[in-house]
Amino acid sequence: METITTSLNPAVIVAGIFFSFILLELILGRFFQPAGQRRDALIEIIGSTLLLGVTVPFITFASGAIMGTLAPEWKGALSGIPWLAGFALFLLFDDMTQYWWHRLAHKVPFLYSLHRAHHSAKYMSIRIVYRNNSFYYLLMPGIWFSGILIYLGLAHVYFVYLILKMCVIFGAHSSVPWDAKLYQIKWLKPVMWVVERTISTPSTHSAHHGLSAEDGVTNYKGNFGNLLFFWDILFGTAKITRRRPPKYGIENLGPVSWTQELFWPLVRKPKKAAKPVLKPEVAQ
Repeated sequence: METITTSLNPAVIVAGIFFSFILLELILGRFFQPAGQRRDALIEIIGSTLLLGVTVPFITFASGAIMGTLAPEWKGALSGIPWLAGFALFLLFDDMTQYWWHRLAHKVPFLYSLHRAHHSAKYMSIRIVYRNNSFYYLLMPGIWFSGILIYLGLAHVYFVYLILKMCVIFGAHSSVPWDAKLYQIKWLKPVMWVVERTISTPSTHSAHHGLSAEDGVTNYKGNFGNLLFFWDILFGTAKITRRRPPKYGIENLGPVSWTQELFWPLVRKPKKAAKPVLKPEVAQ
């Protein structure tokens, strides 16, 4: 398998864009969240470090190694296809599969246990982008499919696709509401109508993180899109209000430890000791 140089390593690209958004929030005074606690910082720092330092490099290597063993003759097989065709393959096999993975995570209790850390934050910020259980990304089909497409010769497409996708996702989670000012510019209204139905924005994605559907904005059972919000439009899970929820978090679920959020099912909530059953007194 051809070694991917450090300068082209997906984790390096993602980390570079990630820290650029962190710097932006720091400059604008939006990085340190009043609602944030020590547990939040631990989940976010450890979760991001594991993803960028372990999970992504492992999947990049493992997917190529597996393909090299099972189908060595397919290496570079797609390198000659048109660039836009390669980009479309990443939209389908990475972004659309991530939409369905994300949607499934909100329906299947086992998967939600791997995803709940992402929603337990009481704020929106670049900090929460990789705030997930350590196994959530390891099992995500889209990352494995991307590794396979790279093996098939589409690395040159992937790095452009990755930069675009990360900028959109980071921007959608950021505490900087870049779309709010654009909505107020009259001549941009037709453009923003298209934009908010095409890619994830701070407005549409913050609705997915809202605490209560009763606020009229929150849509935690929808707005699952990552790069493309179009998947929500296409599959009927979109809600567009151009507003942000007043509160964020998880509705109707009790808190668990930060170690359980990061490492479940290896770390589980301790079972409560059964209360002793008191025998009724016998009348004398």
